[in-house]
Amino acid sequence: MTDMWVNETLYPYWGQRFRVTRELARAKSDFQDIAIVDTEFHGRVMLLDGVVQITEADEFVYQEMLAHVPILAHGDAKSVLIIGAGDGGVLRRVLMHKSVTKAVMVEIDGEVIRLSKEFLPAIGGDAWTDKRADVIVGDGIDYVKRAPDASFDVIIVDSTDPIGVGEVLFTDAFYQNCARILTDRGLIVNQCGVPFMQADELRETSARRRNFFPHVTAYIAAVPTYVGGYMTLGWAGKDAALTTLSIETITERAQAAGILGTTRYWSPQIHVASFWLPPYIAKHLPA
Repeated sequence: MTDMWVNETLYPYWGQRFRVTRELARAKSDFQDIAIVDTEFHGRVMLLDGVVQITEADEFVYQEMLAHVPILAHGDAKSVLIIGAGDGGVLRRVLMHKSVTKAVMVEIDGEVIRLSKEFLPAIGGDAWTDKRADVIVGDGIDYVKRAPDASFDVIIVDSTDPIGVGEVLFTDAFYQNCARILTDRGLIVNQCGVPFMQADELRETSARRRNFFPHVTAYIAAVPTYVGGYMTLGWAGKDAALTTLSIETITERAQAAGILGTTRYWSPQIHVASFWLPPYIAKHLPA
């Protein structure tokens, strides 16, 4: 085997690397450098600007928690807006829910979608052709500006960190529009980084969301290839009760939704426990 490695570039002082069996795709889009490689242990891996976005080995952790937690917590989500998530994994999980009648996905980089369909087909699966899905190559900021009031029950933001193309998805204007287009019990979730390494991301994003939502918190997921410990998924909603539901309630909703027994990381117990944050993470949330 050729001894070829790819090194992640997220931090200048700490990182990870993967032994590559072959390079599958490399492209420079209008927004970022995209690489997809086949690795010895993690399967196929996508990197954007040198930063790992998804691996076939552990994508289920992040995708399940980003999709199932908000939809089941809401309890009656029919319309879901997904911003980013060009690999299709979040879209596929959202469409697993029987209650969802409309899932709009807005991804700014069409090359990510194209390459994911070609080289990571199992991640999006048949979500791309589901009649309930509306996949738009466009600007999520512009979309939420133009969307009608109270048009979505849940918004899921699966973006890069707040640098480069993902930076505008962490602004006051974005969250203000998200609050406007959400229904009365609506909520938004988004990745807020690994707080052991990126505490500023969680703290600053949570403070911004607090200006427009009465309830702001976060929940956690352990994604092995997001180095540094727990990944935080930021939560901002209009009903604080949605984060304190019982295991029994979540189990009943998952059974009705058709996802109980289909997951590899999410479970009703994990769902409830994920909102109990270690003190080193909780201290970065608004009081």
